[in-house]
Amino acid sequence: MNKDQVKGRIEEAKGKVKEVAGKLSKDRDLELKGRVQNSAGKIQAGYGDLKEDLKKAI
Repeated sequence: MNKDQVKGRIEEAKGKVKEVAGKLSKDRDLELKGRVQNSAGKIQAGYGDLKEDLKKAI
């Protein structure tokens, strides 16, 4: 695993926690921030996965 994969997955987890906390507390702003952070984490993890795949292909 490379650092983009790790950081992305951590951001996904933090975003998911914020999203669930926002839903439970009915705080739409927190829920939205969680969704955005979760999506950003998925993108970063995907970028890390791509880098890893390219490294293996070469």
